[in-house]
Amino acid sequence: MNGATATDRVARTRLYRGGQLAKEDFPVDDISDYLDEPDTVLWVDLCAPDRKDLAVVADELGLHALAVEDAIQPKQRPKLDRYETHEFMSLYGVHLDHDSGNLRLSELSAFITSRVLVTVRKDESFDMDGVLARWDGSPDLAKNGVGFLLWGLIDHVVDGHFDAVQTLDEEIEELEDLLFDDQPRDKDVQRRSFALRKSLVTLRRVVLPMREVVNTLMRRDIEVVPEQMAPYFQDVYDHVLRATEWTESLRDLVSTIVETNLTLQGNRLNIITKKVTSWAAIIAVPTAITGFYGQNLPYPGFAKTSGLVVSCLLIVVVSSGLYVAFKRKDWL
Repeated sequence: MNGATATDRVARTRLYRGGQLAKEDFPVDDISDYLDEPDTVLWVDLCAPDRKDLAVVADELGLHALAVEDAIQPKQRPKLDRYETHEFMSLYGVHLDHDSGNLRLSELSAFITSRVLVTVRKDESFDMDGVLARWDGSPDLAKNGVGFLLWGLIDHVVDGHFDAVQTLDEEIEELEDLLFDDQPRDKDVQRRSFALRKSLVTLRRVVLPMREVVNTLMRRDIEVVPEQMAPYFQDVYDHVLRATEWTESLRDLVSTIVETNLTLQGNRLNIITKKVTSWAAIIAVPTAITGFYGQNLPYPGFAKTSGLVVSCLLIVVVSSGLYVAFKRKDWL
């Protein structure tokens, strides 16, 4: 080729020959030439491609128009669709912001043929370097072709899900400590609880369908996963199940924390109400007594020192009696 096309500028490519990495970053237009060679497997990655960019790959591999449309359109649900010459997979990488508790999704699509894996990212947020590191860390499995590439991709994605769930679990433990802090922090607990619950709902939407995706890939009639890679996909499937169950339990736990926080607020309000009522009752005693002795009518001790002494004693005795009674009932 005389110059790089628009597709080449957004694409990353790899060629495996005989289970060994033989070439990287070659032009997308050369895909069909390499497929003519025996024992070759290719990976093509497109980041934020337009229709023209994806059309080049689609023409080279004969991809179905509906699958190409799904790869371009955003917000697809995690799924695995089967076509005559290939499979189409949609999945999401996740990243949890520790400070805000918000979950960020990175959408990824993949076309799976017998000798080519094409990944399509909506933007740069998906950590494709982590996938490459997974492949390079297991060179002995590269002989398993597309099944090996697919395992590295899904394993990286599922590990990201698992890490997000684990981080959310740690966040919830911190929230529990905050819930029973000596200094009530109701606003912080409420804000954090709703942020974590929102993240868990979002995570559940991308984790739960992965069970069906991985389970379908492992079916023998699809012939995507080689026999040698079956234990590795089974391990990924176990991680998917654990992440799903963990997500469900954490969602219930956050709901419990929200309810507990509301209960604690109600209990604190009851305690405050009892204290205010008790002090109001105590303060009413001297008010009543001084009001009685402030009359301008004759009464026992009127205009005498004994009247003052009796009124003061009544205030002290009755107020003290009320204070002791409320204290025993733990109202003060």
